[in-house]
Amino acid sequence: MKALILKQYNKPYIMEEIPIPIANERQVLVKISHSGVNPLDLKIKSGQAAHAQTKMPDAILGTDMSGVIVSVGNEVKNFKVGDAVYGMVGGIGGAQGTLAEYAAVDPDLLALKATNISFKEAAALPLITITAWEAMIDRADIQKGSTVLVHGGAGGVGHIAIQIARAKGAIVYTTVSSDQIETVRNLGAIPIDYTKYSVKEYITEFTNDEGFDVVLDTIGGTVLDASFTAVKRYTGHVISILGWGSHSLAPLSFRGASYSGVFTLYPLISGKHRKHHGKILTEVSKLIDTGDLKPLVDGNDYTMDSIDDAYKKMEDGSAQGKIIISIANNQDENLS
Repeated sequence: MKALILKQYNKPYIMEEIPIPIANERQVLVKISHSGVNPLDLKIKSGQAAHAQTKMPDAILGTDMSGVIVSVGNEVKNFKVGDAVYGMVGGIGGAQGTLAEYAAVDPDLLALKATNISFKEAAALPLITITAWEAMIDRADIQKGSTVLVHGGAGGVGHIAIQIARAKGAIVYTTVSSDQIETVRNLGAIPIDYTKYSVKEYITEFTNDEGFDVVLDTIGGTVLDASFTAVKRYTGHVISILGWGSHSLAPLSFRGASYSGVFTLYPLISGKHRKHHGKILTEVSKLIDTGDLKPLVDGNDYTMDSIDDAYKKMEDGSAQGKIIISIANNQDENLS
């Protein structure tokens, strides 16, 4: 099979022909249709993501994928040959990633692809959707009528978090720049232009100085600090997917509110709790089938041969949605 190999950090990939992996008794072999690109991939490639525990040299990166199962291990009972699936399956901790034509995958990490989206759209979902679900459902347990503030609602995790919260009946606000207002309105969120409102101003205007029930920080740094002052007293809950560095908890403590972090990669690195990822994606497929969730996907088409262009598009911030790499031959009708 063809695969993109990383020999050294911060160096170009090398396309190589390597043996197709063989699925063991507890794995499935997936013919990969598309691989989703995440900011994490760029950090790993540049050697700036030690927490991902990538094994070098000769690493195959890429965490997200969609594809079709072509063989099934003897101990696998919940999938069969021909199933269209998607998942966050590798690229970290020494596991083969998705920038290759095939991957042997732990089926606990997979779910059946929703029938009303393409393979390209499905490949956009796993990492950002699992992260958003863990934040909104597992940590915050949002309820109908909850007021939710999502920082960065036009981003990958943000736009999915908005849709999950809306599907649960929450009232969702989001901080965005002025050029992103229509995007988040179309997702059902109430936009807050962070270039025009201070934290104090939007808390006053949108919550009558009460604060939000839930605040999701997808940006980190000073945005996380601001989140600690934006939650409701006593019952408010802040969740961050980038809770790194040093932060004063005093503003949060003075409000009597709570905080949770999300580390989506842990099951891949540790091998523990992987079934939960598959269960999350199964629930997400249901939301997609009912029309309650749809990923924003960049309209450009990229292949393994043009991955450098895809990465540049992500780095310059001009992508309109998630960037996806087409892995399969476009003439394969089952993987289009």
